Amino acid sequence: MTLDPDPSDILPVIDDYRSNQCFVHPQTCRWSCGNQCAHPAPNPSANEYFGEVARRYISRRRLLGWGAAAAGMLVVGRAGGLAPAAERARAAEPGPRLTFTPVRLDDSDRIIVPPGYRHELLIRWGDPLFLDPDTGFDIDAQSASKQARQFGYNNDWLGFIPLAPNRALLIANHEYTNPELMFRGYDPENPTREQVDIELAAHGASVVHLERHPARGWRYTLGAWHNRRITGTTPIRLTGPAAGHPWLRTSEDPAGFTVLGTLNNCAAGITPWGTVMTCEENFHQYFANRDGVADPAKKAAHQRYGLPTGASERKWERFHPRFDLAQEPNEAFRFGWVVEFDPHDPGSLPRKHTALGRFKHEATSTVIAGDGRAVVYMGDDERFEYVYKFVSAGRYDPNDRQANMRLMERGTLYAAKFNDDGTGRWLPLVAGQGALTAANGFPTQAEVCINTRRAADLVGATKMDRPEDVEVHPQTGTVYVVLTNNTQRGTSGRPAADAANPRAQNRHGHIIELIPDGGDHTALTFRWRFLMLCGDPASDSSTYFAGFDRSLVSPISSPDNITFDRAGNLWISTDGQPSSFKKNDGVFAVPVAGPERGYNRQFLSAVPGAECASLIFSDTGDTLFVSIQHPGEGTTLENASSTFPDGREPRPAVIFVRKEDGGIIGS
Repeated sequence: MTLDPDPSDILPVIDDYRSNQCFVHPQTCRWSCGNQCAHPAPNPSANEYFGEVARRYISRRRLLGWGAAAAGMLVVGRAGGLAPAAERARAAEPGPRLTFTPVRLDDSDRIIVPPGYRHELLIRWGDPLFLDPDTGFDIDAQSASKQARQFGYNNDWLGFIPLAPNRALLIANHEYTNPELMFRGYDPENPTREQVDIELAAHGASVVHLERHPARGWRYTLGAWHNRRITGTTPIRLTGPAAGHPWLRTSEDPAGFTVLGTLNNCAAGITPWGTVMTCEENFHQYFANRDGVADPAKKAAHQRYGLPTGASERKWERFHPRFDLAQEPNEAFRFGWVVEFDPHDPGSLPRKHTALGRFKHEATSTVIAGDGRAVVYMGDDERFEYVYKFVSAGRYDPNDRQANMRLMERGTLYAAKFNDDGTGRWLPLVAGQGALTAANGFPTQAEVCINTRRAADLVGATKMDRPEDVEVHPQTGTVYVVLTNNTQRGTSGRPAADAANPRAQNRHGHIIELIPDGGDHTALTFRWRFLMLCGDPASDSSTYFAGFDRSLVSPISSPDNITFDRAGNLWISTDGQPSSFKKNDGVFAVPVAGPERGYNRQFLSAVPGAECASLIFSDTGDTLFVSIQHPGEGTTLENASSTFPDGREPRPAVIFVRKEDGGIIGS
């Protein structure tokens, strides 16, 4: 098919991104000065849904009509300002290769890995961590005190910290609970106090000591000194601008500095100084009775974060008044933060860092900039929410770990604005600057931290499609932004489908590469481009895999968490394929450089109802740990769709994968 391109459909190929030159009308248009031509200047004050930004690059008919050729033009801001010839030359260079035979989408109740690989169970919900009497798991004899000493439920993010040869720490988040799969005969309308307390103890995080055995691989160490549980009732200190603020004070904590527990810990990150920064995501589900809040400002703030008007879905408020907003209108403001704790010290006090903002945090990725400041990238995992970064005021000191552990207490929070020309800006969320005035409800930085979403609304950040994991490539410094999906696009007055995201409800999601200008993570500007537009290439011509031949790639939907192997390849876990493909979620791998850039392949298939919530490599690269979360979700214990991992009741678990010849994963 031959199409004459409409000038308004052409994607500018930017040879020198600093010149902002439009190559459609090189004599008459400068993007930087906003001259009139077929490319209208963007309105920097308007909140733009990301699809509308991308729509101005390339039309729907161009993408669908030109297929792979048009998809190849979705490269927006080229890394390093490479010209097309230079880009082609770079693509021809040797790059890291993946040699495993891909597995296929599957819906059976078994873990599937490529030929030449094997998987084994490492640890599962209810396994004891301590040498206590009577802490072994029995699904019919549970208690909160036992659960607080056992591996928690719904392991999500995984972190791996080497201690010595064949010794390491595994850190796991426990995001939420599925009581219908935890308790026989569970009645969601009438949970018992015992069930609720067990669930509270099953939330939080676990630190587990691991040992590698020559023949058996990794095993967890029962009773190890490092083993630790953080739960929904663990005391946690508040730090930063909002600590002690009147909105963070409760009847149990009139000073506003100490919170009981951390909830809905989704993903996390390990800092350069060896601490864990775990993220509180969908905290709204634990609270009830927004309509009972008398203060209209507090009620509006709770509404912006989706807290329910009446009873909560969990009914915890029946037994714990702190979850009833009518009784404790401030308790919910104490959740939605980044929580830092030291996995090397099981007696240390975790801290919620208010300077990093309050929203439905998915993950943190921390890097040290050239000037020594710590930079943290984050996403707010909800439809039409934002991408953020935080830049510390202080500087990293490799010789002072204690000082580094205070870097998250002061700094500047930013929200991302994606511009039309493949560039972007970080908009400061600072009280007193721009629209963040006292008249608008931001007299101090504390209010910005508590009402971060509204602050990002006012400054005009770009609304995104469920920003989940945001990770920095360890070798190139490129930032990878994972956008899981947005099924509300085009519904109920929401922005319509467009060429850059040509699925009517974006069921499959996409991944963006963000390149800080000058390689400086503290820079206020960046360039961006697509890596992947996910989906099934066999049935969806809108998919894009960095220009790679789409007929060769594995279908993938709803990317969630990511990591990198030692060769720099990107590994992706998914959360949503049972809905989009009617197949199990899985693990995928894709090179991001070299001639196979974009060659996406499926490495692992999970079990029914389960999400591959996270994945992490061992330091030697010969083991891949994978989180199998909520197997059997959507059913009950009495009719569970999965019996993973033991052939009995479903139990969330961590597995690990090795090559049968002991080699590097993926090679």
